[in-house]
Amino acid sequence: MAAPQEPREKTTSRCAVETDRCVHVFEIHNYSLRKGLGTGRYIHSATFTVGRHDWRVRFYPDGDDPKDNSKDHVTVSIYLELMSKDSEVRALASFSLVDLATALPSLVCRMAASVFSDARPCLGVNFKTRSELEASPYLRDDRLVIQCDVNVITGIDSTERTDVTFKVKGEVFRAHKIVLATRSPVFDVELYGPVGEGNRETIPIEDMEPAIFKALLQYIYTDSLPGMDDLLDGDEREEMAKHLLVAADRYALERMKLMCESILCNGLKVENVAETLALADQHNSTELRDACIGFINDSSKIMDTVTESSGYKHLKRVCPDVFIDMWEKVAKSRRI
Repeated sequence: MAAPQEPREKTTSRCAVETDRCVHVFEIHNYSLRKGLGTGRYIHSATFTVGRHDWRVRFYPDGDDPKDNSKDHVTVSIYLELMSKDSEVRALASFSLVDLATALPSLVCRMAASVFSDARPCLGVNFKTRSELEASPYLRDDRLVIQCDVNVITGIDSTERTDVTFKVKGEVFRAHKIVLATRSPVFDVELYGPVGEGNRETIPIEDMEPAIFKALLQYIYTDSLPGMDDLLDGDEREEMAKHLLVAADRYALERMKLMCESILCNGLKVENVAETLALADQHNSTELRDACIGFINDSSKIMDTVTESSGYKHLKRVCPDVFIDMWEKVAKSRRI
C-alpha cells in the first residue's frame, strides 16, 4: 500500500468576535463628603472611550431608588452611562472594588450584554449596603476605588463573527466566547481556563435538548427567557422551566435560576409537587424547596394525595434527606 501523500500545504484560519475593551479606574476621594447627596443623585467619573463611543461611570452614594432605601438602610448604586449621542451600542460591563491594602480588584457584579442608546443611555446595579461598604477593606482613608471593565461588541448577531460552536444532539449553535464567559463563570472556565475547551472547533453537548440550549443562549444574550406565557399548556411551560432551572444551575446563572423557580412556585399542584421538590433539592433551589414543603404541609388532604403520586416514590428514592425534613416540618406544624 502506498504511503499517504503529504499535504501540499497546511492553512489555518481564525474567527473572533470584534470587540473593544477598556478598564477604567474611578477614584473617589473624600468619600464621607459624598454621603447625603440624596437618593437619585450621583457623582461621575471622567469620560473615557471604548469602541469609538464615550462612556462614564455614575456612583450613587445614597442609592438610586427611594423605594429601596431608608434612613437606616441605604444601598449604594453604580451605573455605566453612554455619553455619545445618536448611538446604539451593545456592550458588557463588570464592576470591581479595589482593596486599597493589596491593590487587587474584587468583582462586585457583571452586567448582561445590553443595548445602550439615547432612549436608554444608563444601566446599573445596586451592589452593597452603605454599612457593608464602609466596613469593608475597599474604603480606607476616606477613599474608594471602583474599576469598570467595559467590552463594546460589534456584529453580535452575525454568525460570521462567532468564535465558538456547540453541537447539541446534532443541532449546531454558534456564539461568542466573550459573551458567554462574561455572563457565566462556568463558561469562563470552559472557554478560557487552563483546562478549558477553547481549542476545540466544536463543543458537543449530549445531555441537553436543543430547545433548552437555545433558550439558555437567549437568556445570556438578552437577559430574558423565551415567551413562556405563549405556551398555551401550563404543564408544557412548567416542564420547560424545570429544564431551564437545571441548565441555569449547571452554568451558574443565578438570576435565570430564580426566574425559573418563580415559574415553578406559581405552578405547584398536587400532581407535580413531589417531583418539583426533588428537583429543587438536587439543584440547591432553597426557595422552591421551601415552597414545595409549604404546599404539601397546607393540609392533611393534600399530604394524603401527594403520597399517592408517582413523584412521591421518586422523591423517597433520590432525596431521603429532604423527605425526612419534610415529614419533620409537617409533624411539628400539626403539634402546634
